Amino acid sequence: MKKSVIVLSLFALAACTSNAADSSPPPEKKQAQSFKGIEAPMREDVAVRITGADNGGAVKVVAGTTISVALVGVPTAGYQWAPAAVPPFLEADGETGGPTSEAQLQPGFSGGSHWEVFFFRVAGEGEGVLKFEQRRPWEEETDPPSDEFSVTVSASAR
Repeated sequence: MKKSVIVLSLFALAACTSNAADSSPPPEKKQAQSFKGIEAPMREDVAVRITGADNGGAVKVVAGTTISVALVGVPTAGYQWAPAAVPPFLEADGETGGPTSEAQLQPGFSGGSHWEVFFFRVAGEGEGVLKFEQRRPWEEETDPPSDEFSVTVSASAR
């Protein structure tokens, strides 16, 4: 008899608990915040902008102008883009970087992909392949790069 009373009491208690949970409103769902992409940081003197979409393609430039190559990388994980082959008529003219999304500007945000932008001065005429490789600087040079980018650049006189 004692066992029956205990078992019935447990069932009654369980029934009360489930009814109380059913009558409460469901928790509000937090809506995901959407963030806009951010364009690559750029200098005003750039005549031709080259991006990852140009990989394997060709661009025409004019001697005396400045071009940029903007690639998305993950420098926070150590992956960095670097020129692997530069035609002799192009001269390195600086580099910069920045976030690719407004989300990266939020307090507490860490990691994510970033723009890596390289500037070149077109010092003369010619044609050649401008090639970049993405690597971790501490890894062996003999290891294949994690990614590659190349574009054929044709430079003419003004």
